[in-house]
Amino acid sequence: MMKTYISTIMTVLAAVLLFTSCNDYLNEKPKGKKIPATLADYEAFLRDEYDVHRMDVGQSAYLLNDLYLTNSYASYYPMYAANYNWDTSVDRVYYNNSDEITYYVAYSGINYCNLVIENAPTATEATDAERNEVVAYAKVLRTMHYFLLANYYADTYQSSSAAETLSVPLITSSEVGASYTQVTVKQIYNFMINDLKEAIPYLPDMGTTVLHPGKGAAYAMLARIYLQMMDYTDALEYANKALAINDKLIDWNEFYKANKSVIDSENSAQTSQTPLGFNCVESYNFNYGSSSSGARINNMPQWRAKMFEDGDIYFKCNWKLYTVGSETYYRGITTGTINYNGMRTVEQYLIKAECLARDNQLTEAMNVLNTVRKHTVSTDKYESLTASSVAEAIEYIRREKDNLLIYSIVPFADARRYNAEGIYTHTLSKEKDGKTVTLSPSSYMWTFPFPQGAIENAGNGSITQNVEK
Repeated sequence: MMKTYISTIMTVLAAVLLFTSCNDYLNEKPKGKKIPATLADYEAFLRDEYDVHRMDVGQSAYLLNDLYLTNSYASYYPMYAANYNWDTSVDRVYYNNSDEITYYVAYSGINYCNLVIENAPTATEATDAERNEVVAYAKVLRTMHYFLLANYYADTYQSSSAAETLSVPLITSSEVGASYTQVTVKQIYNFMINDLKEAIPYLPDMGTTVLHPGKGAAYAMLARIYLQMMDYTDALEYANKALAINDKLIDWNEFYKANKSVIDSENSAQTSQTPLGFNCVESYNFNYGSSSSGARINNMPQWRAKMFEDGDIYFKCNWKLYTVGSETYYRGITTGTINYNGMRTVEQYLIKAECLARDNQLTEAMNVLNTVRKHTVSTDKYESLTASSVAEAIEYIRREKDNLLIYSIVPFADARRYNAEGIYTHTLSKEKDGKTVTLSPSSYMWTFPFPQGAIENAGNGSITQNVEK
């Protein structure tokens, strides 16, 4: 069970620190063991790609039908099938023993960040400025994990109820058995904002490596958080600050030209190297999806592919219709380490566009959107979009954002925000076994259940389940 895995990590880390605290008693380092002491020792924890930079959003991608669910997975994982087919007859709480990965991977990353935040300030062989910078990186990364958790296992932020609605456990200590509280939605959002604002003064514009989130990433994360809170003024401010640091976009038309023979080949199984890797020009920082290794971009159901506009060159570069046995879907044709959940410039452009639209600055909003579309729509099909209403502008912006940030937490978090607002909602609909099935904006399925293991083995705290099934 995943909880055992996390407990093992925490036990090992705690044991390492215990050796340090008992050094006077032992008077020597254990042979063959390295006790973290220098800042470089603690900074190395933040480079752990498997534990710190994985952010699994698989179930939200299944719920949205962004991610194709194979027949074999549907048969083997009842909760996957329930989310994918919007089946309200299935008790997801009961079946969540088979999908604990999102919860425990996120808290594993948080634990590593807590370890650094607690110990880097007294680490040796560093200046105060260097120590503060490493702590700041850890705070930004911790916030990213908490945003995912808060938008997975709790209701989305609504100012009218955020102070009363329970969110997720807030854990700020790396010690085994540390006490914690399941805080409210308002408290977890306040915590995230405070962490980011404390970190920003100590960060360079861009981090030491793409695994280190600098000011650009912190500003971008604040823009995402404020947008989720429906605070469009502050979201716009921080999106602009992020774009002032990096405003580059991938030109998918240029990528197509460079990889045309592979992309246009009807029967070839060849793939192109993704431009969304470690060197992606759009990245403020890099975070994986479910796996910390290179692979094809995820597969997509046929009906979901229809949500791309005609001439979308980004779609053409990344997916191709594929049939195996009785199953037909769009298979990924780019491969590599893909920045699914790091902060990227394209998100900031689209946050900016929505905030401008909300302020009824429709021309400016569409200009920003079209700046993005010039990079994602085929040059021979491109036409600038205009909007005569806020609703029309947001519909265009949402389509582009859902597509370009597919397989990240963003489309799911955005859908929950629109659902809570109740104005620009979508009801998802598809054909399943000859019948039409739907997912309404008011469905309980937009909040995932905590894993049973977390409820039953809550440690030095308690967790209240946030959804009935």
